[in-house]
Amino acid sequence: MGMLDTKPQEEPLHSGEVFNLWTYLYSTKGFLVTLQTLINHTGDNDLKVFLEDLYENAFTQEDQQVEALLKETGIRLPPAPPDRPNVELQDIPAGARFNDPEIAVLVQKELMIGKMTCSYITGIAIREDIRTMFGEFHTQKDEYELKVLKITKNKGWIVSPPINIK
Repeated sequence: MGMLDTKPQEEPLHSGEVFNLWTYLYSTKGFLVTLQTLINHTGDNDLKVFLEDLYENAFTQEDQQVEALLKETGIRLPPAPPDRPNVELQDIPAGARFNDPEIAVLVQKELMIGKMTCSYITGIAIREDIRTMFGEFHTQKDEYELKVLKITKNKGWIVSPPINIK
């Protein structure tokens, strides 16, 4: 019986899994702080509700799951930037403020990049639990990307490339 014939949680992580899990957690911790900032800058209520949901029910949960996995395997955790304070939108100078359409595009971009990263980690992972976890992260990011797309369409913020009618 080989070392990979046990329960997935008991299998050792290979170096690619360690590197990518650590890097994913580091990136996620950074984006959680970015989301706090973007929530402060958001004036549109629908977008704000979406961002708060994304923060609480997607990225925070991913952070906790990956952190728990690294702790279980004895891997040192990456540093986390400090949380951002809540501020009122009107306290942010107009020239320093992100606009709602810009925020939607930034979040959509992060979700797209996240899906690619999740696909990559799923592809290199040997442990089934990691593959399953990142498959679920991918699906969740896809659902949130669809939600932000609907918001941008409903608000008239979407910038469509030229349409080819030929």
